[in-house]
Amino acid sequence: MLAYMTASEAAKKWNISHRRVLTLCKEKRINDVATLGNMWIIPIDAKKPEDARSLRYNQSNAKNAKPFLKWAGGKGQLLKEIECYYPFDDCKITKYAEPFVGGGAVLFDILSKYDLKQIYISDINAELINSYCVVRDNIDDLIKILYTMQNEFIPLDTDSRKIYYNEKRERFNDLKVNGNEKINIEKAALMIFLNKTCFNGLFRVNKKGLFNVPMGSYKNPMICDEANLRAVSEKLKNVTIVCGDYRESADFIDEYTFVYFDPPYRPLTDTSSFTAYTENLFNDNEQIELAKFVDEMHRKGAKIVISNSDPKNSNTEDDFFDNIYSAHNIKRVEATRMINSNSEARGKIKELLISNF
Repeated sequence: MLAYMTASEAAKKWNISHRRVLTLCKEKRINDVATLGNMWIIPIDAKKPEDARSLRYNQSNAKNAKPFLKWAGGKGQLLKEIECYYPFDDCKITKYAEPFVGGGAVLFDILSKYDLKQIYISDINAELINSYCVVRDNIDDLIKILYTMQNEFIPLDTDSRKIYYNEKRERFNDLKVNGNEKINIEKAALMIFLNKTCFNGLFRVNKKGLFNVPMGSYKNPMICDEANLRAVSEKLKNVTIVCGDYRESADFIDEYTFVYFDPPYRPLTDTSSFTAYTENLFNDNEQIELAKFVDEMHRKGAKIVISNSDPKNSNTEDDFFDNIYSAHNIKRVEATRMINSNSEARGKIKELLISNF
């Protein structure tokens, strides 16, 4: 008589996630897999199926890219949780879209692991998107400017650094308001410089849309990480980069697409929204509109993951996201909130990962 094991037992035996085993069962990629009630059962002697995912770099000397900007809400710490949702196993999903790209932690993780046919990223932050485009298209000129800034800034004492920093911040804001395409490379260099030297690596603008973060207290910041910038440039060569609203991704998204939405997080309290990363606020009505858009993309057949803050951190009766994403799967994961003006407010909290599969 054939002996069986559960999906959980198989996950432990094969050293893969429980979700991955369930996917293999649903796709009938395990010989003689069966169901017992609502539970999958797997032959005890079944072999782990070969990974059908298309890995681009198996060489030990592969250059993996990482985010070139520090960004509030960056997902580096949650990558292990998010990568469990990557649906590239059966090779049907060949496209990736990230309409709120931010620092791009998930984007660069996927670019470093998979050879996909098409990739689309967007954001409404014009300076952020300009930086992505310049890194992709003008890497040599960008690196030259960044090295100049690094060599000028690092030797200065603190007071002189503040003067230099404030001059660059003023120049950046001038270009932000009055600039044109001829100075996009300089603007991207200033964006990276300010990101590497400002307080907490925080991009924040005031009501006039001007960058207003003070200088941070770094002894020896790496303003020009040439190796990573060149790796990022190479990875972005075939990526479609758009400055625009997330809704513009609708024409790109189809049943062959994995979409990751990382919108501006809903504040945990009425006073915790410490200003915007762009001039546009993302209030509850916007969150609801995004949920409707997610439903539209779900009907197209796309595989979707959304992240956001968990309002139950501050109010256990707040079911805002549980309600607007009630048709989907909601998982609460532990994260560390790093950027907060109050150091005592930094620490472990719950965040949401919502998926339609």
